[in-house]
Amino acid sequence: MTATGTWADLGPRMVSGAAMVVVGAAAVWAGGWWFGTLAIVAAGLMIWELAAMIRPDQPVAARLLGLAAASGVLLALVVPGVTGLAILAVVALSGAVLLRSHAAIFAIYGFAILLAAWGLVGFRADYGMVWLIWLVLVVVVTDIAGYFAGRTFGGPRFWPAVSPKKTWSGTIAGWIAAALVGLVFLRFTTAGPDLPWISAALSLASQMGDIAESAIKRRMGVKDSSHLIPGHGGLMDRFDGLLGAALLMLLVALIVVVPEVRP
Repeated sequence: MTATGTWADLGPRMVSGAAMVVVGAAAVWAGGWWFGTLAIVAAGLMIWELAAMIRPDQPVAARLLGLAAASGVLLALVVPGVTGLAILAVVALSGAVLLRSHAAIFAIYGFAILLAAWGLVGFRADYGMVWLIWLVLVVVVTDIAGYFAGRTFGGPRFWPAVSPKKTWSGTIAGWIAAALVGLVFLRFTTAGPDLPWISAALSLASQMGDIAESAIKRRMGVKDSSHLIPGHGGLMDRFDGLLGAALLMLLVALIVVVPEVRP
């Protein structure tokens, strides 16, 4: 492959990536229903993509499930916690029954999407903007470092049977970059000294989120989840890493006390 071919998608990838960063950063900064609306829309679109991959012959069902997902997250945000979880589970299971194909994949991955969207809104409200910015930056630098290190150094594949483009050089570069984000946040926040290795752990979770989505796409025989975002494919292609990292962070927040972090 020529150098031009290797970097051919860099231009549109950077432009669309910058646009997503601006929109996402504004919503994270504003918090409240601004961020909630972004999470609701993202969940609906990702569920639509998942359903469309599983049943490309049922476009109406995919759209209906996308609307149901967005409505489910919205409802879950305004009812008590356990009830909200039940609503999300019902949406995921109902979609699996409606599609009648790869039901386990839709039920599990669909519920993960809904749970992450719902959980991130609560995470922003409970722990503040700084923690969420840290989480997003860990995912972003993992992706960027992995992209450039993998394209530059190449080398052995990390998991060729599932994600043939992911290399060990890119994977390790992502861990290092994430740990550096943790070190930077230590300089201007009151976060504890464990933040760098926790950042690296979230980097790994982000990469596992990417691999999980790659496995689904290979199973369905598609290259991208959709064509919504130039240079990135669909929202699932862009936010699969955030999905993995968010689920791990939400789990950690349930097990340990997350300290208040002030700039």
